[in-house]
Amino acid sequence: MSDPVRPNPFGDSDAEAKARRGRNIALALGLVLFVILIFVVTIVRLGGNVADRPF
Repeated sequence: MSDPVRPNPFGDSDAEAKARRGRNIALALGLVLFVILIFVVTIVRLGGNVADRPF
C-alpha cells in the first residue's frame, strides 16, 4: 500500500531527492563517456590493421 504522506520511497526531502537524481545523472554520464573513450581508443589502436587480418 502507498502512504499518501510520503511522496518518495526514501522519506527524504525534495532537495535530497533532487541531489540524488543529479548524482545519478552524473554517474550515468561518466559511465557513458568512459565506454565511448574505450571504444575510440580501441578503434584508433586498431587503425587500418582491421582489413589486414587473415580470415
